[in-house]
Amino acid sequence: MDIFFDKEFRELIPVLRVEEYSQLEASLKAEGNRDPIVIWKEKSLLLDGHNRYDICTKNNIPLKPSLPLSFTDRDAAKIWIIDNQLGRRNLAPAVRIELVLLKEDIISKKAKAKQKREGKQLGGSPTLSQKSVEGSIDTQKKLATEAKVSHDTIWKYKQIREKLSPEQRAKLGEGKATINQIFVKIKRDEVKNSLETAEWPKGKYRIIYADPPWKYSNNMPTDGESTGLYTEQQDHYKVEKTPSEIAGLPVIELALDNAVLFLWVTSPILEQAFDVINAWGFKYKTSFIWDKVKHNMGHYNSVRHEFLLVAARGSCQPDVMKLFDSVITIERNGQHSQKPTYFREIIDTLYPYGPRIELFAREKTEGWEFYGNEVTPSLSE
Repeated sequence: MDIFFDKEFRELIPVLRVEEYSQLEASLKAEGNRDPIVIWKEKSLLLDGHNRYDICTKNNIPLKPSLPLSFTDRDAAKIWIIDNQLGRRNLAPAVRIELVLLKEDIISKKAKAKQKREGKQLGGSPTLSQKSVEGSIDTQKKLATEAKVSHDTIWKYKQIREKLSPEQRAKLGEGKATINQIFVKIKRDEVKNSLETAEWPKGKYRIIYADPPWKYSNNMPTDGESTGLYTEQQDHYKVEKTPSEIAGLPVIELALDNAVLFLWVTSPILEQAFDVINAWGFKYKTSFIWDKVKHNMGHYNSVRHEFLLVAARGSCQPDVMKLFDSVITIERNGQHSQKPTYFREIIDTLYPYGPRIELFAREKTEGWEFYGNEVTPSLSE
């Protein structure tokens, strides 16, 4: 029986790593071909067993009789190939996701074609019914289950899928890097580029709220220069500027003569934060402590808090004399660097009047201007 090859079908099959191909070849030479290749009965097209076919043909190893299967169309055959490949062990998560995304694309196109046909039969334009929406949600859940990863991991892969370099794609395919590691790297680079090209604000502001992308080491000298021994913090979100670089930003040019500054800082660089406050033209007044509930092991203790330092320039006491607790307990939601909106609500309550700006903003907020907008998907731990 003649067997034909289809390029599109073969491209659905993940390429074996060199060591996997070598192991398969050695096994076939030693034991012969024990498993039949699979073909599409009506088309005589090879669906499974491409590597075995190549090796056996090259080494004159007899092939087992083929296993013929019937399919209604090419899409059905492609889905079978994908499902069959998902049954392989030791596929890297990125490879599994790529397969289920290919399957999603096939299913989505078939659903749209069916919807279009049904719309024409009804004599009107096709509409998206609640049933089809629910079906889409069910499909997403099923695809995540088939890929053996979380919804979040699939979402992250979709975000970087078209941005992967050949080297990154190879590392993911070989399991030498995780999707989260590559996702964070790409997003951090995007943010770095946006900060480098962002135009410095020209206005004057009464309220300045800043969450700088601190860069620091486990042994940070007092001058703020990094020794290169970065903490794991940079693995989670953007760590771009040393304290001395942050202090050098012309924030003083943004501040009115009477202004207030709210500055986020973590324990390891608390000392350097006061140099930043002074360089920006402010004087330290007090602080809030965010109790994040979840622990993060440090060298001396289990760190579960951050400081929101409050500093003033000239005379800028609160407009509303409402006292908030200095320690605020809000469980960290798994997004490094993202601060609870409650703290901005505190600022708006105490200072309802005057122009306000958020430096290194991670989201757009009504009533606030921003610089270095980092509105990007969350970088999960």
